[in-house]
Amino acid sequence: MALRIVQNGLITLKDCLVTEENRLQNANSFKDTGKVLRMTRAGVAWMATGCARGAYESALDYTRKREQFGRPIASFQMIQGHLVEMLSNLTAMQTMVFRLSEMQDEGILKDEHASLAKVFCTLRTRDIVSRAREVMGGNGILLEYDVARFVADAEAIYSYEGTKEINSLIVGRSITGFSAFV
Repeated sequence: MALRIVQNGLITLKDCLVTEENRLQNANSFKDTGKVLRMTRAGVAWMATGCARGAYESALDYTRKREQFGRPIASFQMIQGHLVEMLSNLTAMQTMVFRLSEMQDEGILKDEHASLAKVFCTLRTRDIVSRAREVMGGNGILLEYDVARFVADAEAIYSYEGTKEINSLIVGRSITGFSAFV
């Protein structure tokens, strides 16, 4: 249902021996895995931003076209309030992921940067898709509109490459100097 673009599959290996020359290189410890997670978490922040942008643009388009009481619902105060909140969050997310990419290009991206962006962007995405669904009313859950897909995608994006709690612990360790991992 969610993230149709991501190719996931179940691979089962039984009684399989992988010879040394066929093993993944430079994967000797969790620290090596952490390098991969740093990059994938940065990618998740970008995915969340794209999902949020899609939801915002769909909601904005819908509210401009949908009429109630003889006028577009985009002209109603509460709808505009939701749209402004969505745009504010989206703008902050875009700023964060652009900076994240600059840091990656400069070779200064650290685990805590990627984790902070992953937490921030996925939480904001959940809020944006929720507001998009809200301004569309009952149509927000219909498959003919993209927002229902964005809601499902937002939940999947929020959940993978480390939970909010794990990523918060990574950032917390960086800012306090103390590890709270148990």
